[in-house]
Amino acid sequence: MRDEWILDVLADLRAFAEMSGLNESAEQLHDTSLVIAAELAKKSAEVQTDQAGTHGRKHAELSGGYPAS
Repeated sequence: MRDEWILDVLADLRAFAEMSGLNESAEQLHDTSLVIAAELAKKSAEVQTDQAGTHGRKHAELSGGYPAS
């Protein structure tokens, strides 16, 4: 995923918070990382699903239609 850089930034911020004794902030940054990771995974899955659907349509266009059921 090309958007994973944000997780690195959050990890750096969390490390800074931990070293500075900002424990609640460190916990919040950890939780935020989990939420963002889940959203990025969902977004990636949606893109893959969209691409798979496009592939099926392209095949149908090239073959002259969808196969009979």
